Parts: sequence; C-alpha cells; structure tokens
Amino acid sequence: MRRLVMWNIASLDGYLEGPDRHISWREEIWEPELEAWSIEQGADIGALLFGRVTYELMAGYWPDAPKSEVADYMNALPKYVFSRKLEKAAWSNTTLLKGAPAAEAARLKQEPGKDLFVFGSADLSAQILPLFDEIRIGVAPLLLGGGTPLFKPGAEKTKFVLLEVRTLSTDVALLRYAPRP
Repeated sequence: MRRLVMWNIASLDGYLEGPDRHISWREEIWEPELEAWSIEQGADIGALLFGRVTYELMAGYWPDAPKSEVADYMNALPKYVFSRKLEKAAWSNTTLLKGAPAAEAARLKQEPGKDLFVFGSADLSAQILPLFDEIRIGVAPLLLGGGTPLFKPGAEKTKFVLLEVRTLSTDVALLRYAPRP
C-alpha cells in the first residue's frame, strides 16, 4: 500500500497563495537548502496528485522549465489530475481522473509503488484530508494577509503527531506530521 503525503509551502499566517493567487513570494525563500530537501524527498515520490488549478499552473511551467534535477523528476513522474472540467491532460505522464477524489485517491493508495504526493491543490487536499498519511509543511517567515488558505475552514478536527522539525538558513521551518492514531 502506498502512502499519501501532502507537501506544501505556506506563509506564517497559513496561506499557500497570496491575494490574486500570487506565489512570487516563494522566490524569496527558494534557495539551495530548500531545493536540496525537495530533491531528497523526491526519491520517495511514485506519483503526483493535483487538483485542476494547480495542475494547470504546473503544466504551464515545468515542461519548459530550465533543466534541473527538480524539473527532470517533475516531468518524468506519473501525474494524476482530478477534474470534472478538463477534457484532456497534455503534460507528460498525466492521467485525468473524473471520479470522486476521495474514492480515486483511496484506490491509488492501494496500488503498489512509491508514495503519492500532493503539491498545492488546497481544494483537492480538503476533499482527501482523512486519507493523508503524512503532512509536510514548509512554513515561510512572512505574512501574506490573505489568499488561499492551506486548510479550508470547516475541516474536521484532526490531531497530529510531530515527526520532524528542520530549520533552514532562510528561517523556513520544515514540519512533518502524521495523523495521531
């Protein structure tokens, strides 16, 4: 059985994106240390899961991104996009899923292979939150004051156990949590 892992970078006030969906603030914290950690965890990724909005952003960037280890694995990995609106998914190795996200994600977890990772995709994550085996959050030391929250209002109360804390030279805190049994 594969594990389902969320990996996101959020502001100190809990936003994945600022107002008007801007993510330019991530450039302020993306540095070699964070990139190295991303590559390190990339060894565990068997496939990526995206909601439509994040998929369209990623598919618009990674195929033509400057050559790098991260770009190579982003383009090579199998990808699943959950959408009722998309008619096709053209980014390499992408499968379009139109079924209920929780049922589809649960099915994918039952397949053999490496871990399934969700990047971004706040709406998708809210729909499959009980299925996550681990949540990884990079907390950026800045306030955005609004935007897309990491966790949607009204989420069911869930307790977690802290697995690891790592701080980077840019004052980003990398947090790893698992649901409390």
